[in-house]
Amino acid sequence: MADLQDDLYPAGEVGRVDDLTEPYPAEAVVVTAEPYQPVSDPDDAPVTRARAILAAHPVADGYSGLPWALRHLPYYDLDLGESAVDADVPRLRRGHVGAVFWALHLPEGLDGDRAVGATLDQLDLAKEVVAAHPEGLRPARTAGQITDARNCGRVAVLFGPAGAAALGDSLGVLRSLHVLGLRVLTLTGTSWASAAGLTRFGEEVVREMNRVGMIADLSYASPETVQRVLAVSKAPALFSRSAARALRPHPANLPDELLTEVGEARGLVLVPLTAEQTGPTVRDVADHLDHVRSLAGPDCVGLSGTYDTGTAHPQELGDTSCYPKLIAELLRRGWEESEVALLTWGNIQRVLRGADFTARAAQQRRPPSTATIADLDG
Repeated sequence: MADLQDDLYPAGEVGRVDDLTEPYPAEAVVVTAEPYQPVSDPDDAPVTRARAILAAHPVADGYSGLPWALRHLPYYDLDLGESAVDADVPRLRRGHVGAVFWALHLPEGLDGDRAVGATLDQLDLAKEVVAAHPEGLRPARTAGQITDARNCGRVAVLFGPAGAAALGDSLGVLRSLHVLGLRVLTLTGTSWASAAGLTRFGEEVVREMNRVGMIADLSYASPETVQRVLAVSKAPALFSRSAARALRPHPANLPDELLTEVGEARGLVLVPLTAEQTGPTVRDVADHLDHVRSLAGPDCVGLSGTYDTGTAHPQELGDTSCYPKLIAELLRRGWEESEVALLTWGNIQRVLRGADFTARAAQQRRPPSTATIADLDG
């Protein structure tokens, strides 16, 4: 089946990218009395190596604010290049981005029917944008579909995360959003997923998300909500924009004890490329990736560009074309190529496949839930 097919280059074969390294350029050859000897700048070698690895295992970017950014532009062409945004198709390709999650988060203050309607508007816009750029973008929902898009030379676009307010406290709306393509939901900012944790209705939301195959995003959620979701959910959860609080205090960053719990639960922490959360340099971002990997494990860390969200980015990571610079920094630090392959591509594939497997199993055990918030929370 398409959503269970293997990548063309599984993580275990990542070492074979040695054969992809380009030969030294002609201008790098110096003439001496001895035979010609190729010379190169040692600092360039990790970047060349990074591009070779990314050619086989591209970046699955866990968070982009592009749909909201495009609402304010009278005209744009993402295929040819759009200077008003950070993530047009040419820069996605230069950065070796193979898949990207388009966030549908709303401005604060929207709830109820207004939040549902605004989320539907954003989802409609996102679909129209993808349809208008068929040479560069392709919609996807599953691990197999993002691999298919990559094999066809397109960037796979997955819709989400959206905020929990988009449900309007209705499991029927949750199912409808899933049918329309929503893949990830952020569980925070509602009465049933708050600082106090999940209510009984909140737990039913998580179970219904498992049943339909929607992934829980726990960035900005309270520790109580995080721990309860990790206990209730049968599918892997992710953190769309979270780094290490031990290195940089921020509400969305995770303390060490939670990072350890995420690793034990086989979740996924997507480290954001923002100066506010990870620091002003590419080395700071690499420090967070090192820290998360050491506590949660190499299977539980990924990347979240957070481009086109209005936030400042670290030096040398100003747009989506800059991912090779970050991967080169990790290689200098001794990351194994197999670990890089998991970071950029393999771990997102695992979470998507886990959500789909859980959904198929759950649909055989239980029908769609008809519970309401009034029934469960009073």
